[in-house]
Amino acid sequence: MLRSLSGRFLILTSLLVVLAEVMILVPAVTGFRVDYLKLRLERAQIASLALLADVDVPDNVQTELLENAEVFNVVLRRNDVRQLVLSSPVPGPVKATFDIRAPTQPELVRDALMALVDSQNSIIRVIGYPVRDAGQMIEITMESGPLRAAMLDYAVQLLLLSAALAVMTALLLLLAVQGLLLQPIKKLVGHMRDYAAAPEDARRIITPGQGVTELREAEEALRDVQTQLTSLLRQKDRLAQLGSAVAKISHDLRNILTSAQLFTDRLESSNDPAVQRLAPKLVGSITRAVNLCETTLAFGRAEEPPPRLSRVALAVAVAEVIDAERLAAGEHDISFAEDVPGDMTLLADAEQLHRVLSNLIRNARQAIVATERAGEIGISAAEDTDYWWITVRDTGPGLPERARMHLFQAFQGGTTKGGAGLGLTISAELIRGHGGRLELIDTSAAGTTFRIALPKHRADEKPDDDKPANGADGKADPAPQAGTQGAAADIPSEQPAATEPKSA
Repeated sequence: MLRSLSGRFLILTSLLVVLAEVMILVPAVTGFRVDYLKLRLERAQIASLALLADVDVPDNVQTELLENAEVFNVVLRRNDVRQLVLSSPVPGPVKATFDIRAPTQPELVRDALMALVDSQNSIIRVIGYPVRDAGQMIEITMESGPLRAAMLDYAVQLLLLSAALAVMTALLLLLAVQGLLLQPIKKLVGHMRDYAAAPEDARRIITPGQGVTELREAEEALRDVQTQLTSLLRQKDRLAQLGSAVAKISHDLRNILTSAQLFTDRLESSNDPAVQRLAPKLVGSITRAVNLCETTLAFGRAEEPPPRLSRVALAVAVAEVIDAERLAAGEHDISFAEDVPGDMTLLADAEQLHRVLSNLIRNARQAIVATERAGEIGISAAEDTDYWWITVRDTGPGLPERARMHLFQAFQGGTTKGGAGLGLTISAELIRGHGGRLELIDTSAAGTTFRIALPKHRADEKPDDDKPANGADGKADPAPQAGTQGAAADIPSEQPAATEPKSA
């Protein structure tokens, strides 16, 4: 019973009602004592009327009158004369006197509590006013035992009545709460369980119909959560199917490119100067395409290969990426600004670094081309004691709101036509694999800036504090304000890149 909401509500209501009755028990018992004493005074006054009529009343009749009034003697004060009207032997001395003509409430409460606590049958004197102005004062002597017994009996009856009222009130409230609150809650829980059995089924999404404001708000919140979850589950299922298809395509494409790589290897032995100049780039592009297919398969398995760290000449890697992007830009007016120290070498995976730089610069190029205006892409680098900093800026139109909200989320941040939003997601993952981070520094109508931070030391190495740094403050050197890194592109749609970066 304590584990259920209805059982706890029933017990709590009963306890609260009993507590309320106990709080009024003391005033009630106090009032009962005063009424009891006044009733004895009235009986005593009625018994004394026979003697006041100057009628000879036998002694046995006087004794019977006192017994019926449950007093030992009666004293009246009339016309400033105190007169003993009725009298009988008193079994003991008077222990206490109580004047109920003009008492205060604290005094009455105190006297009532003392009467309950005192278990002895003592003789008490009670003073009050006669009824109907039949005198100035009436005084009686009586036993306290019957008064205490009557008070206890009244208190017990009041407690029993309170308990019965508490149970009845709790049951009525429970029935009301069952219909108004508990049943709707159970119905809401039933909707949850029904939806949990098949969350992909949109027919099981709850339809709010409660009239109570709080319950309706709960139903509306549950409906929103179920709608979003169902949508995400559908998207997840579609993405799983898409990933399976991409994995198959990448697998077959890798085999095709591997065969093409075998043929292009023979071009390097040609004596044609043009072939000798272009063959290494072609071989590097095909090699990189094969690697991209393999990494696409790895992404489908929710993993990227760990970076194989080596010393990489950053200027060479940037130059190769820019060469490939110049070819891809064609006749569009895009200028490339390089501010990379020629002797700067990074501790990184050459292939993964090339992919990251290629994604950032290609996205910048695509964003500028989409504007059909001239633009500039700037790549700068600096270093401090702990990090190498690479900054990519462009003068494109800036990132749209949706891309900023889902910048590094797969299949969420794409903005270019046909893009799936994987480029920046994979780039950020690759940089994290190096222990670094990829950040969006700024984006506006004037351009967008991304910055890469690569640590100089392995996680298990201590920094070499004596090694001089080429950079000043760890921030990227000033460069043209970058523009929108267009949507992160899907890996299979990456543009051919230049030859593979050489390690320093």
